Amino acid sequence: MDTLDEITTATLKDANIGEDILPSLSRDDIKDLFPGPQNFLRRRALWLVVNKQEEETHAEKVPPSTTRASDLSQEEPNTSKFVTISNPEYIVFTDSELEQARRYYFEQKRLGTDHVEPLSKDLFCRLIRNTMTNMISIARATEDFRYPSKHEVNAMAKRLVEYYPMITGRCGEWEHVAKKLMKRLSNVKSPRKAKGPPSKKPRQDGDADAATTDYDGDSSGSTIILSPVRASTPVEQQGSSDEASPSTDFYSSQKTQARHYKTLQQLYKTKKPNKAAVTQLMDLEFQSRRLFIDSDAVKEQDRPTKILEAYPCFREVDHVLDELRRIIQPSNSRYISEMKERWENFYSKVQFYGVMKKLVKPPNTLNGVEHATAVFRALPQLFPSSTVPPKKLGASSEALFHVLTTSEDPDCFLRQRPLSCPFVLVSEDNCMIAVGSTPVTTFDREDLYEGLLYVMAYYYALHLTYPKCISTLLSVLQTEILQDSIHDRDSTPSYKKALAEWKSFIE
Repeated sequence: MDTLDEITTATLKDANIGEDILPSLSRDDIKDLFPGPQNFLRRRALWLVVNKQEEETHAEKVPPSTTRASDLSQEEPNTSKFVTISNPEYIVFTDSELEQARRYYFEQKRLGTDHVEPLSKDLFCRLIRNTMTNMISIARATEDFRYPSKHEVNAMAKRLVEYYPMITGRCGEWEHVAKKLMKRLSNVKSPRKAKGPPSKKPRQDGDADAATTDYDGDSSGSTIILSPVRASTPVEQQGSSDEASPSTDFYSSQKTQARHYKTLQQLYKTKKPNKAAVTQLMDLEFQSRRLFIDSDAVKEQDRPTKILEAYPCFREVDHVLDELRRIIQPSNSRYISEMKERWENFYSKVQFYGVMKKLVKPPNTLNGVEHATAVFRALPQLFPSSTVPPKKLGASSEALFHVLTTSEDPDCFLRQRPLSCPFVLVSEDNCMIAVGSTPVTTFDREDLYEGLLYVMAYYYALHLTYPKCISTLLSVLQTEILQDSIHDRDSTPSYKKALAEWKSFIE
């Protein structure tokens, strides 16, 4: 393990994986520990260490009598797994089943067995498929959109026949293996044909390349690459931005992020996507995602539906809070915990502020949920806006949350709601975050007091405008809790007055 870097060693230590467990790691185990294309070289180094330790363990178990000079001609040859053709260096794919089949072949050959079973069809197909996938990944790690050449494929086929000689019993010489590898490569490279007639509209090279970026897996997802747009806070919807001339580096970066988006879509086709892998891909694809969300490509009333379709991970509170951190303080890994600490401090003080204003009863007579609802009802009055809420809405607090009565149907209530902003719907069983008439996610009633943090996170993640009837309150939360500044033009007189009174109270 001395050859591994610090990050790999620390990750293995956190997972309680020692040198005794290391040889038992499979490729899937290593991918779970180090997901993402940026960890490819780290996974490769760890796989080499695993194979080295496995070979050393196997060598210890072989009795000395098997290494006599008379048997050397029948021993397993020392065939290297690496295929070096100037640049890059490819590696022969192997796993526990293939290695077991290989050891069995050489054991039978050593014992002098006349008939040795060839490699099974399933293992041969797996070998061809994963070998080509690895070759494409290594080629792209050295240069974007590069595929292995025919010369490199032929060299790999020869090395496969040397490393797995039992292949020859099934398919003959290396030429057949090379044909199978080239067929697999052509299947990956071949674009899908359009079902309809070809469009007569002239093709835009930059946009078309960005929208049809190649990727190793099959995916129907794609990402929209837009011109650079200045990212803004939810209250800065109408601000103008200077158009920038996209450079080659910019489009190269966007194409890379498009591949990350496709990988993200593949993850959400599984039943339980790996949370760490999703977070990592969301970090890598952040720039392209915000350019799409913050632009005017989609109308605001349609934006939540379109974004949730494109990014189903936003239906989970943890991923939305991570997006909030990326937008406001991307380099601060402790931002979420610090924000929650600021909220708890604000929440405890605003109770007494409400009692002083005679808008909240003393909290000692209420339970947690009742206390949270009482504070939420008072907040729009403690930090009032100059605009009254819509008549169908009733009180301003209904723009933040609503407590369902026993006779109210949630679906019916959402369809009749006059505002399309994010809010919390409280029922007897749990709490729900909804955006307009669209249910998004649920959380426990005991966490209701954090509900406004989730609401603020959705305003940022979906890039929505604050409703005017609660804009003062949300602006105060933006500056005091989220620690995100407000542009001078958005600093209204009601916001300045409410903030000044609050500052005077806490001091």
